[in-house]
Amino acid sequence: MRVETKRLCLRPVMASDADDLFKIYGDPATNLFNPAGPYPDIHHAKTVLNRWLNHWENNGFGNWAISLRTTPENIIGFGGLSILSYADMSINNLGYRFAAKVWGKGLATEFSECAVRYGFIDIKLTEISAVVRGNHLASQKVLQKTGLKYIRDIDDVKDAPPSLLYSLTRDDWLRNST
Repeated sequence: MRVETKRLCLRPVMASDADDLFKIYGDPATNLFNPAGPYPDIHHAKTVLNRWLNHWENNGFGNWAISLRTTPENIIGFGGLSILSYADMSINNLGYRFAAKVWGKGLATEFSECAVRYGFIDIKLTEISAVVRGNHLASQKVLQKTGLKYIRDIDDVKDAPPSLLYSLTRDDWLRNST
């Protein structure tokens, strides 16, 4: 199931995406705000990809491989909606990571707006949340532009400062998107 925006093409991840996943998630630049750091090797990327494939199979939604519509064969990022457990709760998590070469072009906001719309309209989620590091101001801006609001701090990484939980309900999104 493919989804398109003005500039982006989103398709469900496939097993053959492992090299692209490692290229993006293994890049230290894309992990500046990630306490776990970059993926250590291709095996780790394949393990994560298998988890994402299982999520699609079990839930009917999950992470997409993201490309520009003009070059659909070149993956520039990954992102989507997934059910994750953070600290003391389970959330419908909005997550994304783009290759550093495409930063600063509004693609994360365009992607996030599409993912939120998809989550509320197509799969009928009642709430979408995101977890972001307190010092990751660019991602906080993306979430705010997408309509998510800061809810509270969460202690999700041992021996690290708390992350920030952002959230948006379907009712609030409907109220503000008309």
